[in-house]
Amino acid sequence: MKKNKKIIIIGSGETGLIAYEYFQYDSEYEVIAFSVNETYIRSLKINNLPVVPFEKLEYIYSPDEYEVYVAISSGKLNRNRTKVYNEAKAKGYRCASYISSKAFVWKNVEIGENCFIFEDNTLQPFVKLENNITLWSGNHIGHNTIIKDNCFISSHCVISGFCKIGENSFLGVNCTIENNTTIEKDNFIGAGALIQKNTNVRDFYQVKQTELSKVNTHRLFRIKED
Repeated sequence: MKKNKKIIIIGSGETGLIAYEYFQYDSEYEVIAFSVNETYIRSLKINNLPVVPFEKLEYIYSPDEYEVYVAISSGKLNRNRTKVYNEAKAKGYRCASYISSKAFVWKNVEIGENCFIFEDNTLQPFVKLENNITLWSGNHIGHNTIIKDNCFISSHCVISGFCKIGENSFLGVNCTIENNTTIEKDNFIGAGALIQKNTNVRDFYQVKQTELSKVNTHRLFRIKED
């Protein structure tokens, strides 16, 4: 793939290293450097690329020539990522989005800045993603659904048609949102949850863990140790 744009990855942790892999090997962007707050710099290079202080980033890499991606996970209902995203915008940077070549994204889907769409996501017609959103791998985003700013959708979530996901919400793995349902802002939808009605602001849904059987595996399969 031809590299005709240059990008700085903001973040050097697990999310930053993952973002590097996808931008470098599956996008039109060439990763030039990493950037973190100066107090968090532990090494001057990552993947043979420089690590520069975020406080000085705009003086080293001009916003007129470089874009950035804020590679921070979902901590504090995405507020950690949102804070740095807003700081990068205040420095004058355009925040790039990544869309996997192995994602299905219909032609009229709208995608904002600093979004990251992993492989095997399906985004149907008339879906709209605002800014600073992560879609980890394997999600279904149904037609006419809107995902508001600063959300994190983990893996294998089913969001049906005509849904709305409010700002800063987190959806855990394998959760299901029924059609025409609104998830209000600052919601945490736990793994495996089924949501069939509109939620309230700051709602927290959690499904109980599968019950541990009183029969262990050796007894179940009649295993006798030598």
